[in-house]
Amino acid sequence: MQVETGLVDWSRDRSAGIRTDELAIGSTAVKFGLNDRLHVEFDLTPYASVRTAGGGIRERVSGFGDSGVAVKYRLTSEQADVQASIYPFVKLPTAKRPLGNGKVEGGATLLIDGEFGNSGIGWNIAPEVDLIADSEGSGRHLGMVHVVSLSTALSKRLSAAVDLWGSWDWDPAGTVRQFSIGPSLAYLLSNDLQLDAGVDLGLNRNTPGFATYAGVSVRF
Repeated sequence: MQVETGLVDWSRDRSAGIRTDELAIGSTAVKFGLNDRLHVEFDLTPYASVRTAGGGIRERVSGFGDSGVAVKYRLTSEQADVQASIYPFVKLPTAKRPLGNGKVEGGATLLIDGEFGNSGIGWNIAPEVDLIADSEGSGRHLGMVHVVSLSTALSKRLSAAVDLWGSWDWDPAGTVRQFSIGPSLAYLLSNDLQLDAGVDLGLNRNTPGFATYAGVSVRF
């Protein structure tokens, strides 16, 4: 079993004179390994908050966030130089509005990672296809997320990574494209305990300009 907890996740966005701050505390994924290829995962966020200010608006909503269930299955052998896994997931609408949209949504991610020869530099690509609720009406539409990552060990315990993230949401009300870049660090306190922290910098006006997070992972 492994428990991954986001101690704090915070982002800020400014658009049309309105500032929006989003905060999540204690977002946790509990993973149970069923064999050497398969694990099931349960996700929950015990506290989330959205604060909006500007343009004559000043409001804050907080409470329990959305939850989720996921499965990860490794497609390749443990000895393969390039590893591939499939990760289907479902989001459960346990958050009130506007913390969540009150809709069941889901998707699937293909996780592929490897290393550039013996350079010590790892790479990861993660294309994802989502089925998302329409912002207006009761239908569903497609979305896509893609992440490209590079990582390297700075010491036996400290590693660094940088992610390039993109999202395409083809909502009938209007397509939304978001892009960000995010450096991060991870530190192993022991073989079964890791701390991590990072920032995400928005690359277009549809993306929150700044986000930061810190978390801990424990393996049992």
